Amino acid sequence: MAIETEAPATQQRASSSSFYAAMRLMPKAEREAMYAIYAFCRAVDDIADNGGDSREVRGARLDAWRGDVEALYAGSAAQRAAFLEAVVRRYRPRKEDFLAVIDGMAMDVAEDICAPDEATLDLYCERVASAVGRLSIKIFGMDEEPGFRLAHHLGRALQLTNILRDIDEDAGLGRLYLPRELIEEAAIAVDNPDKVVASPTIDTACRGVARIAREHYRQADAILASRPRGDLRAPKLMSAVYSTILDAMESQGWAPPRSRVRIAKTRLLWLFLRYGLPA
Repeated sequence: MAIETEAPATQQRASSSSFYAAMRLMPKAEREAMYAIYAFCRAVDDIADNGGDSREVRGARLDAWRGDVEALYAGSAAQRAAFLEAVVRRYRPRKEDFLAVIDGMAMDVAEDICAPDEATLDLYCERVASAVGRLSIKIFGMDEEPGFRLAHHLGRALQLTNILRDIDEDAGLGRLYLPRELIEEAAIAVDNPDKVVASPTIDTACRGVARIAREHYRQADAILASRPRGDLRAPKLMSAVYSTILDAMESQGWAPPRSRVRIAKTRLLWLFLRYGLPA
């Protein structure tokens, strides 16, 4: 197996992210730190999604990243993770949060997730989204107590919104992240992802997930409204944009046939001006 030794092109990788506009709001040092965090997340996510490699190979590559993160925090040669050295030195994100992101990707490598129970879905969101939030709040300059609560709620809200937006794309990869309990309540047989997302009653299950996401947005927005210390423009903008995407999906519904929701550029500009400018 080839060993990846080159650092990701951090800004180039981040520019394809839905969060790029929010990252661009930040001062240069913090912006570049966020690019690096995103590049790490993208690198391990690409391993998980590379269906051309066996599960064994992908698992070994994630293990190599774990070793490099451990080396980074031990002050040893970090190889793939070397581009994170300045971020760790300046902002002191927790090692366990980098490792949690890798653990989340490993869930996708171990098996194609199909209708997990609610507890498993929450664990997945904790690892692939809220752990990223905990890394990010260090760069936002937030204190851990309100910052980690924000990461808990906003991370889950954003991830559940992505799940609802990507149900067709995920089904094409053999994956289905809607919780089993809500699928069964919608009287859909958990057979395979393609059949589930083609069901005329899929809208019922998706609206159940949307309700969970809404509560997380409510909690996240309450934390932001309390004005904790830190540069809050990026999380405010992310919450506003993604809750607007959820609004549009709820308005359209999820019953097939459905189209991928997109937000008009004028609306995005308005959100940017409202939430992105300094208070």
